[in-house]
Order: sequence, then C-alpha cells, then structure tokens
Amino acid sequence: MSNLATLQQQMLVERQNSRRFRKLTTTTPVNGMQILRDGQTLVNFSSNDYLGISQHPLLKERATEWLEKYGTGCGASRLISGNFDIFDRVEEKLAKLKGTETALVMGAGFQTNVSLLPAVANDKSFICCDRLSHNSLLQGAILSQSSWTRFHHNDVLDLKKRLESSASANAENRWIVSESVFSMDGDVADIDQLISTANHHDAQLLIDDAHATGVLGVNGMGLTSFKPEIDLIVGTFGKALGSYGSYVACSKQMRDYLINFCGGLIYSTALPPPILGAIDAALDLVPTLDAERKRLSELATFARNELQSMGFSTLNSSTQIIPIVTGSEESALQLSQHLEERGILALPIRPPTVSNSTSRIRLSISAAHTDEQMESLVSALKDWGQVKR
Repeated sequence: MSNLATLQQQMLVERQNSRRFRKLTTTTPVNGMQILRDGQTLVNFSSNDYLGISQHPLLKERATEWLEKYGTGCGASRLISGNFDIFDRVEEKLAKLKGTETALVMGAGFQTNVSLLPAVANDKSFICCDRLSHNSLLQGAILSQSSWTRFHHNDVLDLKKRLESSASANAENRWIVSESVFSMDGDVADIDQLISTANHHDAQLLIDDAHATGVLGVNGMGLTSFKPEIDLIVGTFGKALGSYGSYVACSKQMRDYLINFCGGLIYSTALPPPILGAIDAALDLVPTLDAERKRLSELATFARNELQSMGFSTLNSSTQIIPIVTGSEESALQLSQHLEERGILALPIRPPTVSNSTSRIRLSISAAHTDEQMESLVSALKDWGQVKR
C-alpha cells in the first residue's frame, strides 16, 4: 500500500471512530415531501425544495420542451460554443426579477462561490466574511490570496472594527461577504446595514441570497432584489426554484469582467438545456406563488413555536430553516434516529459543518408539507422530550 493510501485509510478510520464518517444513501422520491430510503417511506424535512416545485408540471414540461429542441447538453463552455440563445432568455428574465442591470447563469452554487472572490480580489485585497458564511465563500476567500478575516455573526460593529484595522487600511480594495439567510441557523442578515457599512468604508459587497431566493423579498426573488448598491448577488436554482445551477446578478460591467476573469464560468461546460428549461419555467412560476410563501411562513412559525414551547433551542431562526440545537454530536445522531423510526427524515448536522457543541437537527420546512406531516413531526419531537426526561 502506498504512503498516500495508508494515510487515507488512517483518516477514514479516524472518521469512523469519531462517528463522523460520511456516506451516500440512495433515496427515491415518492410524492410530495415523501421519499423512499432503505425500503422505508419517510417524510422529508431535510430538503431545500422550499416551495415544493421540483415536481411541478410546468418545470417538467419546459425541461422536456427544451430537451427536444436543444438536446441533452450544450457540448462546450459558454465561451466556446455552448452559449445557446436560451441563456439570454433566462438571464434577461432573471435580471428583471432581481432588479439588476444583468445576470449570469453558472453551474453549481459551490463552483460559483469558490471562483467569484478569486476573480474580483487578489493579494492586495481585504475580505471580511460573516463567521457563518458558507464554506464555499470561505474557500473562495482563501483561493483569492487576499488578507481576510471573519467578523462575528451578524455583528456590524465588529465588521466596522475590522474594516478600520491596519490590514484593511493597506488594501487596494475591500469586500464584505455575507449570506442573506444563513443556511445552518435560519436567521437573516440586515442587508441595508451591510450596504450602509460598505458605502461608509469604501467596500464592495457580495451577498449569497441562495436560501432567500424564491421565498423572501419582492416577488419572492430574495432579500437582495432591487438593491443596486450590492456589487455581487449570488443565488441558486437548486433550492426553492426546484432545479439546478446558480446565478450572479450584477452590473453589466461586472458581468463582462466575470466572463473574462471568473474561472468557474470560463472553464466549465454550460448548463444542459433541460435544466435551463426548468429554470425558465420556475422564473415564470415563482412570482405567482404568494399563497405558497404565506403557507411556508405559517408552517415555519408553527414549528418554531412548538419547538420553543418544548424547550428546544432554535437559535435566532426566523425563516423556513429551523435548527434544533442538541449540543452534543451524540444527541443529534440519537434524535435523528428517533425521528427516522417515526417516519421522518431530519438529518443531523455536526462539526466541522457547525462549530463544536452546536450539533443540531436542521429542519427544512416546505410549503408542500401537509398539516398532518407537521403534526407528526411535532408529535415525534414531544416523544423525544419525554424519552430524554
């Protein structure tokens, strides 16, 4: 066995011994928010399909229509021959909904985030990331070779101190990086405060709007909509919009710059036409789903109130993402197993994804969850509370 293979084996054994070993488990969608896993039908409370439209007939119809017209793939990157005319259609529609000059459709959200900061920042830049920003943004900051720091979560005073530090003073440009809705805590950034801070400190602003897109803001198009002061807005089509891929909403100059300097776009094959068809349909559908957004908010409020009345910590969640903080990893694993035995899929989130002593179940509520499914969740959690006492 080679030295590399030996090292890998040791690291895998360590993961297994610490009960942090990850593996892929096959699931099959059944209907609504139900899936089949290991022969058991489970209600899915771990999906980011917040509006329940991934199975919507309109998305399937347009995906099929564009499949028949354009084929299964674009065959090249967008800068070679893969920039089919349907990209223009989707980007124009998206920019109008976001209230920006233009937009750029890219691949997976991680791919986009990890390549944006290296494109717009360098070793003469200074980056301030919210401490709970997604790993993809932190990886992007590292790859940019900038001087970078993490400010206390949603703490604008701490952000200002860091922007006024000597490291920032010597920088040619500064970036503030945050999410709008935080993926693990379910709380919300004060976007207007971040804009004001960026303006006051001559900094640029990048906001990842992934978990707000489709759910919050004007026409459900996120908390960054119609805020031209934000230099880079990132979002995804793979969550509330029910498909796959990501976008950047920005100025025309920024779009031209990214086309020339963002490796995540330059060196990647363009999204397949059927995916673009589903995205296009979702952009038509989502602005009409006010009733679904209202129901989603009501279900999330119901779940939070019930959890808090049982003594569970949900941190500062105010959205469809609700953490149930157990503290220890073992408790998170046990609670997940308890819920699975009662027909509910709610997976544990543990370090290094979250910080030590904050292991949790991350509930993702969907407008497609039924009242009965919500009651089953609450009942199972009440049973857990009785077991623990």
